[in-house]
Amino acid sequence: MFWNAYAPWLPVLGVAAVAALLALLAKRISRVVIFRVARYSPLVDVIVRQCNRAASLLFPLVALQAVWQGAPDDLQSIQGVRHVTGLLLIAAVTWLAVSAVRGVAEGVIKLHPVDGSDNLQARRIHTQTRVLSRIAMGAVLVAGVAFALMTFPGARQLGASLLASAGVAGLVAGIAARSVFGNLIAGLQIALSQPFRIDDVLIIEGEWGRVEEITGTYVVLRIWDERRLIIPLQWFVEHPFQNWTRSSAELLGTVFLSVDYSLPLEPLRQEAQRVCEASPDWDKRVCLVQVTDATERSMQLRVLVSSASSGQNFDLRCAVREALIAFIQREHPESLPRLRADVNAADSVSPRPALA
Repeated sequence: MFWNAYAPWLPVLGVAAVAALLALLAKRISRVVIFRVARYSPLVDVIVRQCNRAASLLFPLVALQAVWQGAPDDLQSIQGVRHVTGLLLIAAVTWLAVSAVRGVAEGVIKLHPVDGSDNLQARRIHTQTRVLSRIAMGAVLVAGVAFALMTFPGARQLGASLLASAGVAGLVAGIAARSVFGNLIAGLQIALSQPFRIDDVLIIEGEWGRVEEITGTYVVLRIWDERRLIIPLQWFVEHPFQNWTRSSAELLGTVFLSVDYSLPLEPLRQEAQRVCEASPDWDKRVCLVQVTDATERSMQLRVLVSSASSGQNFDLRCAVREALIAFIQREHPESLPRLRADVNAADSVSPRPALA
């Protein structure tokens, strides 16, 4: 009985095997041709390499589906085979589309390396490419799942009933997914307006760090002590933050010193200039010593120095601070901050008369 029911499948399976082998052969030939053509374009080469594995599954599935569609409709279980093959075909197409988007993103990133000295434009392109590609891949996956569900009649009816009774359930789902959609919209805003980019230096909640990764929902900030701060994308739309490398990496830094009024300023200015000129972290733009405040006990000096990046500026400020403190201790120790008191005046105060 079983043999009689499925005996008509033998010629169909034979045709399917031949079609699958021809599809694999066609894929192999096209792979060789496309790889040779793609050698002349780094972008196309990356896309082709990303799509290679998905295409290896797609070619035989297309051939098999063509054979199943040409088979008689009264063939035993043919509808189920067509359905399963159709689902696999949708999965393969989705995989191919996701691989193509990933290949485009990696190709664009490869064409704009960030290891150069002036990498502002490259970091802008990296940020936009990573955020937009993740959003595009998410949209492709959602579309693939939707197309797969549409092949089930029950799922179509379920979707229609859910849409008809959207009421309270839709409201609850919308409130629950508000943060998700908010992060997606924030990701689009960040990708288009570029308030920060990959490798930008940000100050968030008092923490100094570099943007290490931008995903579709959050940003990874690498803190100076190797910690990682995870911030949702929507946070950047709703809160202010500092970006030290928004238009350039050049930065001014300050060193504050409290000294006595007796300290001569010109030798200190010369010492600060000497330290800056001897440091490889100084970019030769600004080296300035100013008196910014004066109290009844001391005067406050501000040393303003410039560097090509925030990391270099931090090292330069530390070096200038240490050198100027050592200079004051060595050359003018009497000008270190001190607390004065008039002892003679204190001694001249007559004692209180004793109580009788």
